[in-house]
Amino acid sequence: MRKRLFPTLLAGLLLIIAAAALALTSPASAAPAATITDAAQALREDPVYVDPAARDQLSVADEKALEATIQNADKPVFVAVLPDTEAFPEEGLLRTLRNDTGITGVYAIRLGDGFNAGADPQVMPTRAVDNLTASVKNPTTATDATAQLNAFVDRAVEQARGTAPASWSGGSGASDEPGAPVSGLITLGALVAAGGAGAYAISRRNKQRKAAEERAALDKLRVVVDEDITAYGEKLERLDFHPAEPGADDTMRGDYERALDSYESAKTKIEKAEHPSDVRGVTQSLEDGRYSLAVLEARRTGAAIPARRPPCFFDPRHGPSVTDVLWTPSGGASREVPVCGADELRLTRGEDPMSRTVDVGDGNRRPYWEAGPAYGPWAGGYFGGGLLPGLLVGTMLGSMLATPAYASEYGGGDFGGGAGGEWGGGDFSGSDFDSSGFGGFGDGGGFGDGGGFGGGDFGGGF
Repeated sequence: MRKRLFPTLLAGLLLIIAAAALALTSPASAAPAATITDAAQALREDPVYVDPAARDQLSVADEKALEATIQNADKPVFVAVLPDTEAFPEEGLLRTLRNDTGITGVYAIRLGDGFNAGADPQVMPTRAVDNLTASVKNPTTATDATAQLNAFVDRAVEQARGTAPASWSGGSGASDEPGAPVSGLITLGALVAAGGAGAYAISRRNKQRKAAEERAALDKLRVVVDEDITAYGEKLERLDFHPAEPGADDTMRGDYERALDSYESAKTKIEKAEHPSDVRGVTQSLEDGRYSLAVLEARRTGAAIPARRPPCFFDPRHGPSVTDVLWTPSGGASREVPVCGADELRLTRGEDPMSRTVDVGDGNRRPYWEAGPAYGPWAGGYFGGGLLPGLLVGTMLGSMLATPAYASEYGGGDFGGGAGGEWGGGDFSGSDFDSSGFGGFGDGGGFGDGGGFGGGDFGGGF
């Protein structure tokens, strides 16, 4: 039975290989893509598409290297290299590519000598897309497609959320190169046989490295958060309030209960934290608790209920801010920051505020905005809702949070906003996705350097 079955299987396998080779060598397969739809269809199978007419922009070897970077990172990053022809009209090109591909992700297009990128907000926040795109549209990389695309991809895979789409086959970019089909088929077989283990090893090594870096960052944050939780617990102990005291009513007891719940919530969340971004929830709970205490104090003294304001910028442990003041960090631009009453008085007198300091690793303590990006999630929980970018612009922490690598390592929701809810990426959305939420560096910029087209590509969603 085995002897009869083996020849049959072998013959079937040979027929499949022959058919594949015939398909690859057929004139139709070597024909250049005529429309953006063809490029989109190719991107459903591989992360990088190079139109045959734009092959001079990116070699097959460089294309494969880009694909390997994206696939090893397991991120939904799509790159299209297209000729600047009538087949690919500038107006709405980026949005059309995203629409026709139908998969949430980060999209980049090299169109002739121009470049543009956009992303679904679930995958990369608006500010991050802007910063990343602007960083590769400079004289150093703009004239070299390979350098520009590598720079973009290297940073995009660090920041993009979600995973690569399941539809990717693992790379077929060489099939659009004339004369490459048969050798490409042989190479593909060799890659499948010999490269699978290597790719797995690289991916595993990258994941282990990232896990180690996240643990180190989380250890830093635990120290700071423990200090915050301790300070809040001490404030609760000093609170001269008892639910059964004369004059206490249900609203006061409710405020007190919320303050206690926030304390327990913060302790539970830090115990369960596994990633740096989890710390946002801890500091958010502490801020909720401090506001509850401020409301309780107002009710007990008969004062007006305080408006819900962000905490004191200089040290969130000071409690909710009472006003905004103009402040200029060392070497930075002036900006308004929320401050508590005590720090407002200090600044009015020309004194330094009582700033929150953290360990910067050399045995010294410095204000948190002069520390590294690990403290971004800590600050993000206190100053959410898009407030943090304006407060930290021009500071060391602000500069680091604005880099594309930040979101991957420490949590993308801390700087520049983003979409609420869970991060996605690599999910099939079809052509009926919410196009108002897709965009990036295009309003007033677009492809090219400081001009060109792109004004209609993004709408107002980003």
